[in-house]
Amino acid sequence: MTPSPQPPTEPTETVGHIGHPHAVPGPSARPSDGHPDGHSDPHSGGHGGGGSGGRPSDRSHDHGHGHSHGHGPAAPVSKHLRKVIAAVLIPFAAAVFVGMVVLWPGGAPGHERTGVGFDRQTQQGVVTALEQVDCKTVNAAQVPTTAAPSTPEGRQAQAEQTGECKKATVEVSTGPDKGRTFVEVVQPGAPRQLEDGQEVVVAYAPDAPRDLQYSVIDVNRKLPMALLAGIFAAAVVLVGRMRGLFALVALVVSFGVLTLFILPAILQGSNPLVVAVVGASAIMLIALYMCHGLTARTSVAVLGTLVSLLLIGLLGSGFIDWAFLSGNTDDNTGLIHGLYPDIDMSGLLLAGVIIGSLGVLDDVTVTQTSAVWELHHADPSMGPRALYRAAIRIGRDHIASVVNTLVLAYAGAALPLLLLFSIANSSMGSVANSELVAEEIVRTLVGSIGLVASVPVTTALAALVVSADRPGSPAGAPAAEPVRGRGRRRKR
Repeated sequence: MTPSPQPPTEPTETVGHIGHPHAVPGPSARPSDGHPDGHSDPHSGGHGGGGSGGRPSDRSHDHGHGHSHGHGPAAPVSKHLRKVIAAVLIPFAAAVFVGMVVLWPGGAPGHERTGVGFDRQTQQGVVTALEQVDCKTVNAAQVPTTAAPSTPEGRQAQAEQTGECKKATVEVSTGPDKGRTFVEVVQPGAPRQLEDGQEVVVAYAPDAPRDLQYSVIDVNRKLPMALLAGIFAAAVVLVGRMRGLFALVALVVSFGVLTLFILPAILQGSNPLVVAVVGASAIMLIALYMCHGLTARTSVAVLGTLVSLLLIGLLGSGFIDWAFLSGNTDDNTGLIHGLYPDIDMSGLLLAGVIIGSLGVLDDVTVTQTSAVWELHHADPSMGPRALYRAAIRIGRDHIASVVNTLVLAYAGAALPLLLLFSIANSSMGSVANSELVAEEIVRTLVGSIGLVASVPVTTALAALVVSADRPGSPAGAPAAEPVRGRGRRRKR
């Protein structure tokens, strides 16, 4: 037979992946737009019309899969489905943008410093001299304690009177009083001991007597922290290459949204829940699309993350109100409430739940979406139900590991508090009923429920999207199997 590249009577864009068009075979066939690697089919001209049954498009379709399944990213979905996804996500992104513009704070509000906790004026300093002195000489003005020597208070008081103390000379290295020195006495039982030449953080109290205006409140850890951050960035780029670099950029942008929008907007008096939803949505859109590309796969992950965040917000709001959690449980939250009494502390707690869950949600939704796409890439004949069943098995493993990770992360952060409850021989019921622990329980369980729900939701969305819009055949129809079989026989 002589090949005749005449246009067939039926559509030639037989799709193996959604929206994966293959070029009409002919002597001058060019690379198909559907081939992610851009390779042309060297046999497309020879097989254009010579096969039995007069189905040139079937042969071209099958041989195209011999190329596309070997390498390159999964094929994009069809234009129609991309329009549907865009119709959902573009209004959502526009609403997030409008929300940020409306709620944009323009900076944190100013206030008069109280000198309590973190609300203090601080400068940098350095220990220029250190000498050992008798504690009795520097603590002579202290009133002797009446506590028994067997108690921790008694032992500390005894050490402050009979032990060896350190007398440090500290020089202020920043600020208007740069070069000024003061003396800091370090008790023998103090958790923070100073060394000669050590860089420290000093607090400044302008209303105190001149000799007591400066005091050491912490050590300077900027160098080791910066070095650790550099090692982290280098490891991410070394392993992740360009994807890792984009992930680092997305991380910087996320912190920018947090520090420039979310925190100042809450301090300005905006509703913490609304601010958290808008800010978390902005972080989600920027991070996911920057790290994973502007694709339908990423869009499905965004939709799955959005549904899960809404569920977390509803559950968190309901249970925080039902459990009467005020969000004001320690010195830091008490200071915030004292400085800004108009802030809704329970709303701030809910905002923390939403933002804290976002990072793990991104991981789960992207993983599940990629699993569905790769399963479809391996076997394009799988319908949405088969894809869902295969991918949900992967999701169950993910659920088990992620939930365990969340619980252990919160338990590790609250380990000193749990240790105190253990020392006090408190029952598990009493510990769980205390507001400080109840907040962490609600935070953990609400976030975990959202994570668990994100797996079936995202998997179902991805399976429907990747299986939809197959021109010429219903979704999930097994019509492609004989075609793939003929391709294998031809290769032999």
